[in-house]
Amino acid sequence: MSLDLDDVPVDLRPAVTATLSAVGLTGECHLAVTLVPPEEMQELNLRFRGRDLPTDVLSMPIDESPDTPGPRELGDVFICEAECHSVPEAVVHGVLHLCGFDHEVDRGEMLELQDRIVAGLDSR
Repeated sequence: MSLDLDDVPVDLRPAVTATLSAVGLTGECHLAVTLVPPEEMQELNLRFRGRDLPTDVLSMPIDESPDTPGPRELGDVFICEAECHSVPEAVVHGVLHLCGFDHEVDRGEMLELQDRIVAGLDSR
């Protein structure tokens, strides 16, 4: 896999690579992870989800067509450290959403996978 991590903070790259590996994402791809203060997260949450509150993580998928040839632009993950229990867990959660997972409609698969990935990060 040719993964462009230039837009991911260095200390969060292991969470990104572990997540993409766990979902079997291969090929060229790019995503961005940005840490934002509560005020900015609240603004993003209001603008994109209609909720006037800060939240821990927001994912903004771009390329939702995995069968398209060529590099994939997965999208952006925004994380508010002040709202997180665990920043690496929030990264995993956000990247899973970029990869098409949705815990609001599945039967717990996304959160189970998230727990396994985070446990693997904790054991490093």
